[in-house]
Amino acid sequence: MTLRRCLPISSLCLLLGLAACAGGPETPLRSGRVQPSSGGYYKVGKPYQIKGDWYYPKEDYSYDETGIASWYGADFHDQTTANGETYNKNELTAAHKTLPLPTLARVTNLENGRSIVVRINDRGPFSGARVIDVSQRSAQLLGFEQSGTAKVRVQVLADESKAIADAMRTYGGPSQETQAITQKAQQQAYEPAQTYSSAPATSVESAPLEPVATQPAHPVSLPTSAAQVHPVAEYVQLPVSGPHLIYVQAGAFTNAANATKLTKTLSKVGTTRVVEALVKGTRYYRVRLGPIDSVTEADKLLKRIKASGAGEARIVVD
Repeated sequence: MTLRRCLPISSLCLLLGLAACAGGPETPLRSGRVQPSSGGYYKVGKPYQIKGDWYYPKEDYSYDETGIASWYGADFHDQTTANGETYNKNELTAAHKTLPLPTLARVTNLENGRSIVVRINDRGPFSGARVIDVSQRSAQLLGFEQSGTAKVRVQVLADESKAIADAMRTYGGPSQETQAITQKAQQQAYEPAQTYSSAPATSVESAPLEPVATQPAHPVSLPTSAAQVHPVAEYVQLPVSGPHLIYVQAGAFTNAANATKLTKTLSKVGTTRVVEALVKGTRYYRVRLGPIDSVTEADKLLKRIKASGAGEARIVVD
């Protein structure tokens, strides 16, 4: 459903507490945290099948996964995304297979500590087992444009994403409850999450952009809904630690016997091991192969594992 009602200036600038109500979609604003863009609607979507694999979109505000990121650019520039927005390779956006559209998420490059906030507004990637496909500008900020892929962690920004969903469900008119959520999010949306080290973040750096002169906002120049705000092109330098090795996870079970059964099934593919993990009070038994030397080798191994019947297998970084 297309959003047609206009937000008042106060509501738009309150949304995410990050608004810079001026400028066009091509040039991120240095003075604010978000910028207006165009089009789009809120979408979760029905289950769908691509290349024989099924995907099940859902709202998951606790989403926190590691894996391999890739990027897409000029070939898709100005094309329509899965939720009706226009893809701009210069904005901080991304594609994901199952998260709601749009969703705000923090993407951290585990190899260099660079961390950005992206707006997920498209479906994919479907080439290789990638956890996320970011825009070309995002890849530049994260420092992996030249290599093509990177080990990353993807964390949904729950409060901000819920606020956007609530605002869009009411056609751009966020409720008082939503406004309270976004006010709280104002202080934390761009604060680095101390996940990999107890040491504080050392610095915040901006992309090498030309200065942009901003003008006072006017009602006729505002975007038509809360859907039309995007993160600014900045990255936060986070401390990261650990080897961050690549594995293929063939499955995760709450029953240890099922994990043992799968290890036997995959014994001809390679050496497997069962790794226990406690997630939200539930113990899981993860069947993994690795570590693996490269993304290319991981892709090959994943293909063999899926051919052996483990259709839920995926690449993870740990």
